[in-house]
Amino acid sequence: MKKAALHNLGCKVNAYETEVMEQLLRDDGYTIVPFSEEADVYVINTCSVTNIADRKSRQMIRRAKSKNPDAIVVAAGCYVQTATMAGKSPEDFDCDILIGNNEKHRLVEEINAFRISCRKEALIDDINDGVPEYEELFRILPKEHTRAFVKIQDGCNQFCSYCIIPYARGRVRSRDMESILSEVRGLAQNGFKEVVLTGIHVTSYHIPEEAEFIDVIEAVEQIPGIERIRLGSLEPQVCTEEFCKRLSALKKVCPQFHLSMQSGCDATLLRMNRKYDTKGFEEGCKRLRTYFADPAITTDVIVGFPGETLEEFDATVDFVQRIAFYEMHVFKYSKRKGTRAAEMEGQLSEGEKEKRSAKLIALGNELAHDFRSRQIQRECAVLFEEETVIDGENYWTGFTEKYVRVAVRSDKNLKNTLHTGRITGFLKPDIMTFEFFTFEEN
Repeated sequence: MKKAALHNLGCKVNAYETEVMEQLLRDDGYTIVPFSEEADVYVINTCSVTNIADRKSRQMIRRAKSKNPDAIVVAAGCYVQTATMAGKSPEDFDCDILIGNNEKHRLVEEINAFRISCRKEALIDDINDGVPEYEELFRILPKEHTRAFVKIQDGCNQFCSYCIIPYARGRVRSRDMESILSEVRGLAQNGFKEVVLTGIHVTSYHIPEEAEFIDVIEAVEQIPGIERIRLGSLEPQVCTEEFCKRLSALKKVCPQFHLSMQSGCDATLLRMNRKYDTKGFEEGCKRLRTYFADPAITTDVIVGFPGETLEEFDATVDFVQRIAFYEMHVFKYSKRKGTRAAEMEGQLSEGEKEKRSAKLIALGNELAHDFRSRQIQRECAVLFEEETVIDGENYWTGFTEKYVRVAVRSDKNLKNTLHTGRITGFLKPDIMTFEFFTFEEN
């Protein structure tokens, strides 16, 4: 029996691609085992978003070899792509096969070739030489979860000053519409009720004279069996009047929108090379709130960016309070070798970044509590995902359309079932109690 183990580092796109590689191995007769166990093949899908991510990628590659020195170790993904561009070889990685970001579909082919030749290989395209073809990765998972991520786009043309991803992923390219819909139909047939449309820069989806991002969403809306559609991280520029109007006409789209912000100060946004200002960002939020009733708007914020003064940080704090996000992911700026920001003057100390991060996280917790409090006694639908123990008691937990986590006691199996009811209060700061209106079997 052939055994394979996979480990994913990084974003939701990486997670999607890792699941595709797992399916390719299953189709070739491998049994998938946990990464902690001994296997014949180890696959590490690496990340390179920060220097720390690079280090974690190297650590996982070494860990695989220590589990079984005779195993075939494959390193794939963003760290592999950027490091080989800098001249590194498979020997430098202490692994057998390197697979770049547009060649993951050849995983099994490369493993089988290595078994014959025992020759270390680096399968890396120059992803920055023009616009590569979209790598067609297709998977239909068995029903293990309620929510499935569907990758519709790859690459990024933005070149933010702190980000290496355009170099690791290449230029924007979009997946064929029929391929997307075929995968979503297969997921629906396998029992998935919710899909999340994702990509490296998903709002850049564009097939000339055929489809834009909103067209994909409208097409997925028509697929029977899919009850909910969520969207990956959005750029604020996409929130035009037309986009919000068309989006609000769709019954399956969840009113939860993650708008990538990074800073609430125009001077900092300019140094970051973001393609919008705070005025445009706020206008996008207002449009969403015009077309959706109290939508959940979440964001990312980088604190301690090079040159960020106290006045600039305070501007971000004020802006966050004014927008009143549901949730924030707060990141301390981390140098990434190869980016312009790493060479900028005004690098802040770790202590100062930690202090600013703590302040913003505390504010984020207050805003999250305010948003959740507004949901009490409101009607909502919950897609239940798993049974879990909270304070020694068994609960079924799931998420509302606005991605508020709720819990309910029930002796029925609620996994992957959708029920309407109301939120009644707090069980934990981030988990709310729920009661059914009427219980119906799904």
